[in-house]
Amino acid sequence: MTKSTGDMPRILPADAGGLANAAALLRAGEIVAVPTETVYGLAADAANAAAVARIFAAKGRPSINPLIVHVANRAMAGRHAAFSPLAERLAEAFWPGPLTLVLPRLADAPLAPAVTAGLATVALRVPAHPAMQGVIAALGRAVAAPSANPSGRLSPTHAAHVRGLDIPLILDAGACASGLESSIVAVDGERLTLLRPGALARETLERAAGCSIATAGTDAAVAAPGMLLRHYAPRLPLRMHAQSAAADEWHIGFGAIAGDDTLSADANLDEAAANLFAALHCAEASGRVAIAVAPIPSRGAGVAINDRLARAAWG
Repeated sequence: MTKSTGDMPRILPADAGGLANAAALLRAGEIVAVPTETVYGLAADAANAAAVARIFAAKGRPSINPLIVHVANRAMAGRHAAFSPLAERLAEAFWPGPLTLVLPRLADAPLAPAVTAGLATVALRVPAHPAMQGVIAALGRAVAAPSANPSGRLSPTHAAHVRGLDIPLILDAGACASGLESSIVAVDGERLTLLRPGALARETLERAAGCSIATAGTDAAVAAPGMLLRHYAPRLPLRMHAQSAAADEWHIGFGAIAGDDTLSADANLDEAAANLFAALHCAEASGRVAIAVAPIPSRGAGVAINDRLARAAWG
């Protein structure tokens, strides 16, 4: 088993050996980076208070910001939260997959208190990626896993993006298929609130739910990850809606605007979502002093893309 030494983390393929190594570290109270279909997550045993504290310390994450709990299936989710009929419909439609449900936490849920940041709710997701599923199966318990990055910085969609963290191991499964974090929906009886737009478009969620979904205001209390005004940010200033760029800006294009790099030359919003964080990592390393991003239509995946860019540019 690889121990944490404060040196560079070991990188292993997300195969049987890598999964066994990761699970052994989690059982010992360590934290490891694990790929999902959305982004790479920083995983810990969700029932181990010391391990969960390591997540917050490694990321520099505010204690008011709850963590997403990854579970193997609906049955395991039911040991952590109460499901209304509406929650059941959404889980049936989108699990496993990139949907996080914020639900009333059960009093005896096997979770470290810091996971829910003192809230009466818990954020649950059933991941579709075989690596995270393999880690959960090997551990036999739920895994708390925010994105594997320093708090507020760019999310990692490749193993090489996981840096700036004192962790012993990164499992490498290549690029994340979605490239955007999960959509987060709070379920309060038969009322739904979108807390974070993500890989699933609002229209897709509403069709499955059979009802409309309200949107949390910018002044709403932090009830889920991704709600802080400043988040997902590169270490350079970022400007949105940029038809052109200054000489000292790295220009990220879209559609007819080519830029120095493009999210999608074909103006495909799903492709743009998958490429977003990789493009921002590239821009951050470009040697320019700032980043400009071409206009992105606010429809479908574009809503989540613009949410990430607005939080990255805030302030």
